[in-house]
Amino acid sequence: MIPAHDPQTVLDFWFPDDGHWTSIESHAAFWEYRMQGGVDDAILRDFGPITEAAARGDLDHWAETSRGRLALLIALDQFPRSYWRDTPAAYAQDIKANLLVLEGLQNGHYDALKEAWERQFYIIALGHCEGPDHLARLDLALKLSEAQRDVVRPELLAMAERPLQQVARVRGVIERFGRHPHRNAVYGRLSSPGEEAYIAAGDFPHHRKIDVPGQNAG
Repeated sequence: MIPAHDPQTVLDFWFPDDGHWTSIESHAAFWEYRMQGGVDDAILRDFGPITEAAARGDLDHWAETSRGRLALLIALDQFPRSYWRDTPAAYAQDIKANLLVLEGLQNGHYDALKEAWERQFYIIALGHCEGPDHLARLDLALKLSEAQRDVVRPELLAMAERPLQQVARVRGVIERFGRHPHRNAVYGRLSSPGEEAYIAAGDFPHHRKIDVPGQNAG
């Protein structure tokens, strides 16, 4: 069944009411599923029409409300990375997603989101979009990440530092290279010697495993 072009369809899928916030382990699984490719099959099967409609601009009216804007952001920034994986189209909506984020920060839509994990997808999008203002956007992402401590649920405080560390890792990559070198092959870009070494090492921020605090404690 093809989901309706409705923001709640996206939100129900991406932010299930399954109690993932009740423990560190279940919340880590929430992030692992979304950030490490586990969600690809579901997006390819069920959310292609919504992904394409968002890319065409057919869903721009969703941004009139805070939660609609969040759904549109997921459809523009997250879904394409699965739906068009390993092609330039995976990143083609990054500029539009960032404009959506920056406007949402100004008009109160970001502040209206009550959960830290919802706000985090604004922060993630700021680091995705390459461009001349990339470092400035990542500095903003760091500031927003620091403020996330104020809205993190008590059960999840042990994971509160990880998003901040992740943004700092992304900022380090952009400060060093001015772009995401792991995209060079997809875009057909030539890599510098430094980028070649970085790519060969394969230690990309977006591949970083979601660790569960205390899991390996003796």
